[in-house]
Amino acid sequence: MKSGYVAVIGRANAGKSTLINVMVGEKVSIVSPKPQTTRDRILGVMNGENYQVVFVDTPGIYKAKNALTDMMMRTTEESAKAVDLILYVLDGHEGVREEDFSLMRKYKELGLPMAVAYTKIDIMPKENIPLDMAKFADSGIDLDVFPVSARKGRNIKNLREFLISSMPEGGKVFEEEIVSDKSERFMIAEIMREKILLKYDKEIPHGVAVVVNIFRLGENGVYEVNLDIVCEKPGHKAILIGKQGRAIKEVSSFARQDMEKFLGKKVFLTTYVKVKEDWRDKPGLMKEYGYEEFREL
Repeated sequence: MKSGYVAVIGRANAGKSTLINVMVGEKVSIVSPKPQTTRDRILGVMNGENYQVVFVDTPGIYKAKNALTDMMMRTTEESAKAVDLILYVLDGHEGVREEDFSLMRKYKELGLPMAVAYTKIDIMPKENIPLDMAKFADSGIDLDVFPVSARKGRNIKNLREFLISSMPEGGKVFEEEIVSDKSERFMIAEIMREKILLKYDKEIPHGVAVVVNIFRLGENGVYEVNLDIVCEKPGHKAILIGKQGRAIKEVSSFARQDMEKFLGKKVFLTTYVKVKEDWRDKPGLMKEYGYEEFREL
């Protein structure tokens, strides 16, 4: 059978996590229109009768501004070295930039097989696609390019077949029923963070960590979830809570609905907002909140 690892790499907001979720067939990574949505290396497993492809979802390439984003970029760099193929995801809606070509050349130098997923073709003018493909030809970068729409499923089959055929022969890395290396507890925290990213503006969502204190299934068949939302400034706490607590109630309600969908059971959710100033620059707190240095595959 065909079996191997594919590192999914690209600039922030290119659509990496959405593409992986579609490929795997389940939600293994949270999605939002903001940079820094993916903070960890997350594995998503695509299983088939004669193949198993393990996608390595990496943080979007982003200029480091603090210890957390610096760690995220190291995770992306190291992940690219330990796989069987690199899939560079390029936001077709934004168009090809010289920055993309520079990054592609950089990763090609690793000597690994590489291809490009040119995403979001469902929300861009069709005439832009051949123009961008001409830019590829002019760049001298010889790579297979797959224009795709993850949300609409366009050309996903062709990309999937290419990736499977590019994997080496080998045994399964994970048992067939496993679709991610992350726990349910981890995903519950990520779902909460996703809703915060979607609801709040500017810098506040990027300065938030979610810590799950209690995650257990009661005898009544209801999950009890107790979590802390950690922010960096008292002013951010006030915004997160909102007037008379309306904002935190609203975002918690949205999160609970998604948690119930993910777990397949009812959820009793309790949330608290706490302040830990500049936690993104404090390695001890980063580790406490689950953000640790890169671990080999």
